[in-house]
Amino acid sequence: MAVYAVIADIHGNREALAAVLGLLEERGVRRVACLGDVVGYNADPDECVALVRSRCAAVIAGNHDLIGIGRLGFERCSNKAAYSLKRTRRMLAPQSAEFLAGLPATHVLEESVVLVHGGVRDVQQYMTTPAHILQNAELLRADFPGARICFFGHSHEQKVYEVDGERVRELPAEGTLALDRNRLYFINPGSVDASRKRTAKAAECALLDTLDWSVEFARTRYDAAATEAKAAAFGYRISPLTDRLYTLKRRLARRLAFNA
Repeated sequence: MAVYAVIADIHGNREALAAVLGLLEERGVRRVACLGDVVGYNADPDECVALVRSRCAAVIAGNHDLIGIGRLGFERCSNKAAYSLKRTRRMLAPQSAEFLAGLPATHVLEESVVLVHGGVRDVQQYMTTPAHILQNAELLRADFPGARICFFGHSHEQKVYEVDGERVRELPAEGTLALDRNRLYFINPGSVDASRKRTAKAAECALLDTLDWSVEFARTRYDAAATEAKAAAFGYRISPLTDRLYTLKRRLARRLAFNA
């Protein structure tokens, strides 16, 4: 039994990743698990892959990782995500792509802690409502009968959902929270990258203590201005005109598919 740091949704943000890893170093946390989306949105995909390879004991694939290497398409992406991921595909080094291609869809820690990126069986599913949690609790019981905790990412918000039978209760994702070993939990550690957020820019993570059976939520500031400047300078930010063109193309594609 040990303390694990859980991180997710790095999205090529080297400044945020360095900040959260520095925080974990200060706290003396050695075991780090990553829930995927190492690349996407920002300008340092290769640097983030290298840091994750050297620092994380467990890494799974996120949808941006799979889209970045061409294993998934852009159909379920926002315009901003699609634009930046097209850039990622062009810039990603072969060794980074090879690493991402070898990542598993899920991982299990100490037999009872399951790591997924989106939903239990759908890497691109957003789990944001009690109905989503109940649906995935059923899938988790089927696929991982011994699971008591499921860590998930993708939605970029620190969340804790407690499942007791058919009842789902959202708990405050603040400070340290004691968990009940007889219940099931779905926990989002938050996002390392905060470029999608309008609030104060902070890199987020969670610390799981499997001895005390508790989870702690943490966040730290990073140089968001540097991240944004690089993303704009290296072609990862979509312009308003291109955004409108993407939207028009989507509408035309849907209309053609409807009339086919």
